[in-house]
Amino acid sequence: MMRLEHLNLVVKDIDETLSFYKAVFPHWRVRSNGRSNWYGVERNWLHFGDDYQFIAFNNNGSGENRELTSNQVGLAHFAFVTNNIESVIKCLAQAGFEIAKQGADNPHRKNVYFIDPSGYEVEFVQYLSDLPEERNNDD
Repeated sequence: MMRLEHLNLVVKDIDETLSFYKAVFPHWRVRSNGRSNWYGVERNWLHFGDDYQFIAFNNNGSGENRELTSNQVGLAHFAFVTNNIESVIKCLAQAGFEIAKQGADNPHRKNVYFIDPSGYEVEFVQYLSDLPEERNNDD
């Protein structure tokens, strides 16, 4: 078996970015944090998650994230599965975040996209079927 353990994201402001993820993952916690030197740049880092998965945030990022509507090389988005997409939308709205775009109309799933404070596109998806051939159908 193999599973994704963590994402490691370079951000401009850890606290600002953390506000987005705390809203959608209230059961996660700061697992660890510290300070390091990354190729000559001093930065703070923080691991936010549970005992099995987390997102690593590193501050002092420079420049802008890739243009999400372009064909530029880079991360397009990452996604989390939820069993209650309406709750995710509500929690993020209460924290001041708006839906960036709706997912495609599909009878077997609901999905929405948000942009976090660092410019990463994050998808949330709720599957309405347990059948892989329906869940993965892009019709």
